[in-house]
Amino acid sequence: MDELWLSNPTLAYRDWQAREAAGADRRPFSARSIVQHQAMFEHFRRHLVARGTTVANFGADDIEAFWRTANARDHTQTTRVRYVKLLDRLCRQLVFAGVRRDNPAASLLAAVRWPDGEPEPQYLDAAVDRQLQAYLRAPAEDLTILRSRAIVATFLATGVTAAEARSARVGDLHPDGSPPYLFVRAHGPRDARTVHLAAFAVPLLREWLARRQTLPIHGDLLFTLLPDGRPITDMSFGRLVTAALEAIGQTNVEMSPRTLRNTFCRRQLLAGRARDDVSHMLGLTSNRTCDRIAATIADRQAQRL
Repeated sequence: MDELWLSNPTLAYRDWQAREAAGADRRPFSARSIVQHQAMFEHFRRHLVARGTTVANFGADDIEAFWRTANARDHTQTTRVRYVKLLDRLCRQLVFAGVRRDNPAASLLAAVRWPDGEPEPQYLDAAVDRQLQAYLRAPAEDLTILRSRAIVATFLATGVTAAEARSARVGDLHPDGSPPYLFVRAHGPRDARTVHLAAFAVPLLREWLARRQTLPIHGDLLFTLLPDGRPITDMSFGRLVTAALEAIGQTNVEMSPRTLRNTFCRRQLLAGRARDDVSHMLGLTSNRTCDRIAATIADRQAQRL
């Protein structure tokens, strides 16, 4: 039996992904997919810990309970399929390693299928986008509130991913530049890029940067948990976005950094920017995301005719 799966499942999963894990075509997963899979596994592992069970003995009822958690109950069909496939691969590996005797995900795998078409991307329409911007511009004397609004503003003003926001350094933010910008470091398959800050976020991010540089926090991460300076998790980012959207009464969209990234993309397209330019701003090598967002604009325009 591979004891590492019992003593440190996070490390065991990461090691397995790096060395052996592959998709249905037996080709190794891309660097981006590996990062996504590790994050998904961590979400599920923490769910198991909360239920008092482990990767060695969870069952179908634990998987069913996972869909009802705050982080998973709003997952799209596509995301659920990805989770089921991940759990099936995981359980087959655990059976092979002698950690488990069964695969509770196998029956679920037979019942799920990819959606017939891609779901419409989640975004805030232009009016709600402006409403959220106004909320973020409101004075915030409390340090924690200031940090939270600065984080949400960064997603809305630059279109960065959660991973990019989490790894941003103090020296990457330049609110006094001409024009103000955020330098996004290269990571995985994405090249380094510079994203100009939307005007609404500049005063807020300037204030946060000034406050951040006076704090006795170890390291130079732009956004950290206060006061200890640990990196912020994707789950925490999601909670901050949720709180901001709930504060303005908008709860009928996926409340995540991805929705704000899509909103940033849509704002650029509405302003007439070329798809190639917007894709570059998002750190993407293809226009697929921009095309999907652009389709929502075309649909809205057609509905007005």
